[in-house]
Amino acid sequence: MIQKESKLKDTKQTKAGSVEIEVYTDPLCCWSWALEPQWRRLRYAYQGRLKWRYRMGGLIPNWDSFNDPMHAISRPLQMGPLWMEARHTSGMPIKDKVWFDNPPASSYPACIAVKAAELQSPVAAETYLRKVREAVMLHGQNIAEWQVLRQTGKELAQEHPEILDAAKFEEDLSGREARKAFEEDLLRVRLHNISRFPTFTMRLAGATAGVMIVGYRPYEALEKALKQVAPELEPIPHTTDELEYRRYWGSITNREVQEALRQG
Repeated sequence: MIQKESKLKDTKQTKAGSVEIEVYTDPLCCWSWALEPQWRRLRYAYQGRLKWRYRMGGLIPNWDSFNDPMHAISRPLQMGPLWMEARHTSGMPIKDKVWFDNPPASSYPACIAVKAAELQSPVAAETYLRKVREAVMLHGQNIAEWQVLRQTGKELAQEHPEILDAAKFEEDLSGREARKAFEEDLLRVRLHNISRFPTFTMRLAGATAGVMIVGYRPYEALEKALKQVAPELEPIPHTTDELEYRRYWGSITNREVQEALRQG
């Protein structure tokens, strides 16, 4: 787990406006899942003021090439203790036993599946990303398996046919366009020298200046970064009600609710 906050190349500020956020992440990243309570709280508080896009980082190409010297991880079994740490630190439920029972061989298939959903819409990408994370983090499913990814798409299409078309998703999942979109994300990861997930880049719409924030962070750190690029930006005033917050997100963990209620 790395915690880092740094300015991007130019620090020029412009007048307040909508903020564009790029989220570099991976469906198999336990710290990205751990940060969901804070990330969801930020989006809820600044509704209509933020625009975001997910970039798939390709955390694990395969276990022959993967090596994380910071956490001394080079084999699937060694990933389990890191997921246990993420669960303990964040309070988010995480099925770390997947690394003992049925370890994913790669995160690339899940990344491609998210990009296949994105070919339909950004909402489809975000909703699918959440559902495929739940599949592994909450239910211990092996999301390196294509049949699991297909089934996740079918379930999402059944629950929300207005968001995802199952037939198109199935076609795009095996098509070239989704893989090309993932390759473009990997290129951006390399260009920005991003080595840890999650990583957020925030900047005002149309600006070249911005802030980069890396790793698992408290909500206050995300909001501080947001204020650095848009000092005049204010959250939408509302009273957070537990039932209202649960309805807003649909599928939600108790830890995410606790984070939202913490703002008082």
